Amino acid sequence: MSSPIESLLGGVPTDLRVGGKELPASDGRRFDVIDPATGDVLATVADGTVEDALAAVDAAASAAEGWSATPPRERAEVLRRAFTLMTESAEDLARLITLENGKALPDARGEVAYAAEFFRWYAEEAVRVAGTLAPAPSGSNRIMVLHQPVGVCVLVTPWNFPAAMATRKMGPALAAGCTMVLKPASDTPLTALAMARILEEAGVPPGVVNVVPARRSGPVVSAMLHDPRVRKLSFTGSTEVGRVLLREAADNVVNTSMELGGNAPFLVFDDADLDAAVDGAMVAKMRNGGEACTAANRFYVHSAVATEFARRLADRMAAMRVGPGIEDGTELGPLVNAEAADKVDALVADAVGRGATRLTGGRRPDRVGFYYEPTVLTDVPEAAEILGEEIFGPVAPIVTFDDEADAIERANATEYGLVAYVYTRDLARGLRVAERLESGMIGLNRGVVSDPAAPFGGVKQSGLGREGGHEGVLDYTESKYVAVQW
Repeated sequence: MSSPIESLLGGVPTDLRVGGKELPASDGRRFDVIDPATGDVLATVADGTVEDALAAVDAAASAAEGWSATPPRERAEVLRRAFTLMTESAEDLARLITLENGKALPDARGEVAYAAEFFRWYAEEAVRVAGTLAPAPSGSNRIMVLHQPVGVCVLVTPWNFPAAMATRKMGPALAAGCTMVLKPASDTPLTALAMARILEEAGVPPGVVNVVPARRSGPVVSAMLHDPRVRKLSFTGSTEVGRVLLREAADNVVNTSMELGGNAPFLVFDDADLDAAVDGAMVAKMRNGGEACTAANRFYVHSAVATEFARRLADRMAAMRVGPGIEDGTELGPLVNAEAADKVDALVADAVGRGATRLTGGRRPDRVGFYYEPTVLTDVPEAAEILGEEIFGPVAPIVTFDDEADAIERANATEYGLVAYVYTRDLARGLRVAERLESGMIGLNRGVVSDPAAPFGGVKQSGLGREGGHEGVLDYTESKYVAVQW
């Protein structure tokens, strides 16, 4: 029986992409890509080895001089063509994402549109990587600062946004004049391979973008980080893995960008517009089925409005249509794999066992696939594990508060600091709270913060550096200072 991916994009590549060629793994090994909605095998993909990864670094290093010397306008035109090609292939790409990731098709369509925007944004930024020229304070010389490509980059992306997390790294790297090896998550390698094909069709020269899927992630990434030609690591994933990669990168003092875990608080004050707050909660919590580092993880709601907010949110979540993401009308697809569903189930069981109340959901439905019901919990005790861990699933735990300072203190009581959400009609309060929250991003009366034109990133153990905006392209450059006088 033919695979459901064969009709997409003219047949999705399933081999490594190295030096512009599709190649099998050097030892011939392959691994299965599973459809989370059914547990069936979608495709088998080449399982890259350490030797394959280093061959990809060879290809990237060989292409580096030519690509960095390519005029910025030409690099910009390539990125602009990539945006156009992605847009033209949007429906096929969305269906591919849904098949290997599980997310509902509307979410996948939204991801493709968001992902393509990184190519368009960095097509515009490629011609704006300007340096500076200023007189030295002493008056003895001029200070000239150039921004030059950092060099060969290793890009490690997660499974939850397989297109957007790739373009958010590839776009600025290409704009800056860097070459790269992309190591996608082994749950969702097909989208990354499709993206590489699109970039080469857009005019990216062979060797500039290389893709090495691998189940053997640790040894493969470690080998690249210990190759002296690799000068940049950009990683999106868990804080636990980020710590390991930072230690690995330290051996060669590799430039690093880290977009790590989150534990986003969602604060609803007593003067909030509850209709807007519930609408925002549905986006902040249920976008991508809750499988996002930006997902609202802890709901702190003022006691005066907590009962009504919880009721409205539970009604909205209970009404969601759950099913295979590829089916029209589905609003919530399966989680990415069995381990993810098991983790969510265990967190809910722990919270209920400690006294939390299920308003809706709280169970795994009796069906094939890795599903979990949309769930709202109230009376969640502070000791519950669900308030301390990233849920990565469709569960909203609600805690009440009475005092603004207490809400801020509890929101900040985490090692993470990626994003926070605040709902209030009082602008002064909103800005005051936003300044005090220990987060790299704030959604003030908004349930979504992601924008290619804005700097995305966190504080504390949620990461280092920023992706998106002008800051994103500068993360792929080194500043060179030239002292000159005339």
